[in-house]
Amino acid sequence: MNIALITYLDKGAYDTTTVESEDDKLLHFLKDKGLNIEKIIWNDQNVNWENYSHAILKSPWDYFDLIEDFYAWLDLLEAKKVKLLNPIEVVRWNSNKKYLQEIEAAGLKIIPSAFINKQENVTLKHFFEKFNTNKLIVKPCISGGAKNTFKVTAENVEEVNQKLDQLIQNEDFIIQPFLPEILESGEWSFIFFNGIYSHSLIKQAKPGDFRVQPAHGGTVHPQYPDAELIAMAQQYVNSFAKNCLYARVDGTFVKGEFLLMELELIEPFLFLNTDPQNYEKYYKALTGLI
Repeated sequence: MNIALITYLDKGAYDTTTVESEDDKLLHFLKDKGLNIEKIIWNDQNVNWENYSHAILKSPWDYFDLIEDFYAWLDLLEAKKVKLLNPIEVVRWNSNKKYLQEIEAAGLKIIPSAFINKQENVTLKHFFEKFNTNKLIVKPCISGGAKNTFKVTAENVEEVNQKLDQLIQNEDFIIQPFLPEILESGEWSFIFFNGIYSHSLIKQAKPGDFRVQPAHGGTVHPQYPDAELIAMAQQYVNSFAKNCLYARVDGTFVKGEFLLMELELIEPFLFLNTDPQNYEKYYKALTGLI
């Protein structure tokens, strides 16, 4: 059994000094466990996928820039009968943030969201009233790493609207109220392996920024939630992350209620370094799925 640990052609876009790189450490850990596994760039044209029985998505952090190529690659794996973790149909679904509509329809809480279709006319200032807020977050439905993400206020709404008018010609966007709770209390991440809770943390933006990603200077703080909070996060996993090696439930608390920001099922950083046991938990989950 040959396993490909999927990454991307790293050009330094997501380098960070606030968390360690986990890919190499995970690779060495799994090799030490006896697995025949190697790191493979997902869109390397020289790879013969017939040589692999399984592929694990770990850090294909450019997939949203090359989304049609990525979808074609998923089709290729399917044709070659390579088992992908997470499952191919889940990855396709999770690649577009419109999945949040399905989660909300299932009765689970999400951040209030408005979806704007490609080439649709949009007037951002109307959304201040719609969401009863003075700040908005605008981002593409297919994106990651805060790409083309804007924080909108009354001062810059016209400027951002002009940029959005151009960007929306090519892709769909999502508009959400900016939640001050993210700056005040941080963004929670609950990590699960094969449906079982592993660990959690709070991500906080650096002073003067609103992006919590480590590549933008965000920091991480391990948390030890009670059973009630874990059960709350578990609902999202049970409903929408079946047979997934990993799942990261991201959100924040507003007036004591958890609101989902994203259910990360493609390439989330897993913060394995926050506890040495996390690598063992990952391995046990993996062996249960291969």
